[in-house]
Amino acid sequence: MASSVRARRRTSRFAALVAVLMMLLAACGGDDADDAGADDTETESAEETTDEETSEEETSEEDTEGDEATGEPIRVAVVTSSSGPLAAYGNQYLEGFEAGLDYATDGTGAVDGRPIEVVFEDDAGDPATATSVVTDFIGQDYNIVAGTVVSGVALQVAPLAEQNDILYISGPAAADAITGINDNTFRSGRQSYQDVATAAGFLEDVEGTQVTVFAQDTAFGQANVGAVEAVLGSQGAEVDSILVPEETADFTPFAAQASDAGADLMFVAWAGATAAPMWQALGQQGVLESTTVVTGLADRATWEPTFGDVAGSIDFLAHYFAEAPDNEVNDFMVENVSVADLFTPDGFVAAQMIVQAVTEGDPSDTSSMIEALEGWTFDAPKGTQTVRAEDHAMLQPMFQASLSEEDGEIVAEAIGVVDAEDVVPPVATGDEG
Repeated sequence: MASSVRARRRTSRFAALVAVLMMLLAACGGDDADDAGADDTETESAEETTDEETSEEETSEEDTEGDEATGEPIRVAVVTSSSGPLAAYGNQYLEGFEAGLDYATDGTGAVDGRPIEVVFEDDAGDPATATSVVTDFIGQDYNIVAGTVVSGVALQVAPLAEQNDILYISGPAAADAITGINDNTFRSGRQSYQDVATAAGFLEDVEGTQVTVFAQDTAFGQANVGAVEAVLGSQGAEVDSILVPEETADFTPFAAQASDAGADLMFVAWAGATAAPMWQALGQQGVLESTTVVTGLADRATWEPTFGDVAGSIDFLAHYFAEAPDNEVNDFMVENVSVADLFTPDGFVAAQMIVQAVTEGDPSDTSSMIEALEGWTFDAPKGTQTVRAEDHAMLQPMFQASLSEEDGEIVAEAIGVVDAEDVVPPVATGDEG
């Protein structure tokens, strides 16, 4: 993905150069034709016409030059997963970022005559790799960094942003602890609290219920346990958890634990390629038949192979799917990416945030960019969103969805829109997130 993005940028510059050369060659060709076979009157007329055309071309070129981004480039580093277990998510983010930059700059790729130059690097979902890559960018004087699918990566990069006073906009990483971790860190996606608050809408009465969180033993999974305790626990539910090591291949023992738990509701928080065997194990152990199961709707490629026949037995909270929102920004994004998927809007919004930061702030002054983003309300693919000034939480609508089979394929339908104010996370303070 990274190389293809850079290739498109190079191709665009090359096409512009070719166009100029073609104009020059065409002009030379016209002169040769005039010299070749016309009488003096025709030649004089042709020369007058050529002079007029040349004058018009020069005027046009001057106008074009006035519109070109010739100022000092604004450099942006995007670090996310284009390989590794969450590569699909990272690539959705990257494609959304490209579309968002196009949208936010009206197709110019520039702000105030300064081109926005973006470099993409792969972190492979590994915190050590990510910190090394980001540290290298900081050493090259990049002071705007965006990206990150993995919560564990974002939580390592955020302190670097504060230590080196750069602007960091985390991507799909959902851990609540990212919100409010420091003044330099923002997020373009949702957080776990908003997922769980959306899931709570599937229950008529939370008080006295037994809720089990079934999740990976990662920063993402642990954040979901904390969010369920904060949201449902505060409403009177008894919450426990089953955390599965990330390297697990056989899910049967953990699915058996889930069956034995006898929960009224099981909240499943899962990411990556192992989702299909995990759901298969839960189905085989009868969990889907014995309890209400709520989970997040993942990317489209997973709907059929992951859920298949059990799709109708699961309630879905949805961060995003293309058919859920109805607005012009979403229409633009859908039309300008190959497939608008789960984390495409996170990339799109990151680009919108960067353009806002460098338009209303000074690209060389991090504090001014932070100020430009705090409290900003804007139209995004999901609808109206706000960057909360106090802790940089991204306030946004969420969706409830169902999956069903239609013409031989699994399709999603929005069965509810949850307003942003109904899933507002508590204000985070200090390093506790």
